[in-house]
Amino acid sequence: MWRSFSAVVLMLVLALAAGAQERRGRIDVQHYVISAEIDPQARALKAEVRVRFAAADPNLTGAFFELNNALSVSSVTGEDGTQFPAARVPQEHGIRVSFPDPLPQARTLTLVFRYDGTLTGAEESPIYGIKFAAIHPDFAYLLYPGRWFPISGYTTDRYTYELRVVVPEGYRVIASGLESQEPPSGGRVAFRFQTSKPAFPGSIAVVRGEPVRVASEGVTTSVYFRGAAAMAAAYGETAGKVMAYLTSLYGLPPVAGLTLVETERGAPNGYAAEGILFLSSGAIGNQVNPRLLANQTARQWWGGLVSPATRDHMWLANGAARYSELLYVQHSSGEEAFNAELHDTFVEALTIDDIPLIQAGRIEDYSPEYWALTAGKGAAILSMLRSVMGDQNFLKLMKEFPDKFAWREAVTADFRRTAEEIAGADLQYFFRQWLESTGAPEFRLEYTVFRVGGKGFRVMGKVSQDLDTFRMPVDLRIETDGNPEEKRIEVVGTSSEFSVETFGRPRVVILDPNNRVLRYSSAMRVAVAIRRGEQYAEVGSFPEALKEYQKALEINRYSSLAHYRIGEVLYQQGTYQQAANEFREALNGDLEPKWTEVWSHIYLGRIFDITGQRERARNEFQLAIRTKDNTQGAQEEAAKYLDQPYQKPARSDI
Repeated sequence: MWRSFSAVVLMLVLALAAGAQERRGRIDVQHYVISAEIDPQARALKAEVRVRFAAADPNLTGAFFELNNALSVSSVTGEDGTQFPAARVPQEHGIRVSFPDPLPQARTLTLVFRYDGTLTGAEESPIYGIKFAAIHPDFAYLLYPGRWFPISGYTTDRYTYELRVVVPEGYRVIASGLESQEPPSGGRVAFRFQTSKPAFPGSIAVVRGEPVRVASEGVTTSVYFRGAAAMAAAYGETAGKVMAYLTSLYGLPPVAGLTLVETERGAPNGYAAEGILFLSSGAIGNQVNPRLLANQTARQWWGGLVSPATRDHMWLANGAARYSELLYVQHSSGEEAFNAELHDTFVEALTIDDIPLIQAGRIEDYSPEYWALTAGKGAAILSMLRSVMGDQNFLKLMKEFPDKFAWREAVTADFRRTAEEIAGADLQYFFRQWLESTGAPEFRLEYTVFRVGGKGFRVMGKVSQDLDTFRMPVDLRIETDGNPEEKRIEVVGTSSEFSVETFGRPRVVILDPNNRVLRYSSAMRVAVAIRRGEQYAEVGSFPEALKEYQKALEINRYSSLAHYRIGEVLYQQGTYQQAANEFREALNGDLEPKWTEVWSHIYLGRIFDITGQRERARNEFQLAIRTKDNTQGAQEEAAKYLDQPYQKPARSDI
């Protein structure tokens, strides 16, 4: 009986595996012909999409396409009108199409999808909690991640397209590709777009009015901002500077100019299509966000011109985009600002230490973990590679790679081989350490100084850490009676001895003085625990957030930031006495970062107003003003409540 039961279970497992393989049989999408009508007043979309693809696996019996659940499919046919059985898979925002006969490998087939629906932005998004598609009476945006047309091989399978979008007169369509316009007819107008190079076109905007056109650094930017119209000129000016700088790093972009389009709150802060940057109203803000522009503009090369072949290699796009932010900060604001941003990037990278970067495809798209791994750790790896290769070779790599793989997919091995060709060295150890392994070292340094004859000194020492397979060149700075001396040693395994000679008498030896290696220290562990807590708090997991903040306090009980974050959580939960205690502890701590002082006073003022202690509240707001710290508009916030008590938004259930 047991053997029979085991056999049945095995057959069921194999059947399920076979079904999953059949449903996920691979196809290679080659070309789309998209014809769509958008009715802004009805907030409705009607479309017919022809998808030409080839079978990437032998004898496919069907194909799976991702398509927004808000869209109702009326038919799926062949080019000759033959009906193909199709079934919705709502839990995956997709549709399964069955073929009447198995499709041989490399054979092409064209399917015609007809569907319609309303997209208000309130529907369940394919990526939970983020709006990627919405049609409003005065504007609309339909982004590629919104799956408003049937997609296979999300972010990995490149294609060309022909797009025709019909809108009422008075509206304009913004999309990637060569544009043409049909004469108006019956109160409607059609816009056409066409691409000849395989990429990821299909993100569109519907706008009204004329753009603000800004010429800056030889780049002309068209800006379609609505609520943030006052910021259009400033964003256009900065966009030109960013594009000019990144062009000097990466070579000519796929499109010479840029179009900036405002979406709305709840949409992603930024999304890049070929020649178009979609920016949310909240991200635009009241001051230009150059980091956001640098990140999204960099995706013209990283993700657009060259893209990851699978989602396990997404660090190539997201890491390069994040590191481009840092490079622009270095270019525009100097080395100190760059080092501060690099430190924050390292902190983010270390929040995920149990998944190898090369397995990033396991992580949910757009989640905090996804960005920490692919963007944070990806950028950290590029920073360390720059240190290993040297500035000249590294910048040559970042320029040659997107040109070498232009309009194609690439994998990490392609990037490594290109780096090795430029550096003239085997870099497999580096990529295995940082992409295939997890964790990071925590260095322990021991050394002794000896006089060598009468002409100099020798420093003999040992570097210890816990990763047995670790190998990395690490810089030493030796502070002497004269000028500091820089040396580079090789740290291999758990214990590495070194011997370096100096001319001046060594006073102190500093390992990795510029913090160019992704590694732990006591201060870094505190920062990482706090950042993990912040990630939990961002998604409302307050108990987990508090646990991480407590971990930080176990290492440094004077961490003002840890106490402040605990106070924030307790305040949100209405536990005012305990929250006040934590804000007091923040004020009595190390005051790192400095803004914790002004905002702790503001929160204490709010708490005293909420609990009916007006004079104590005024005192806290006055103390906040005396700090003269205006981080995140702190001075205006404090001044507002000097004469008018703070009122917490009322709850509807009490």
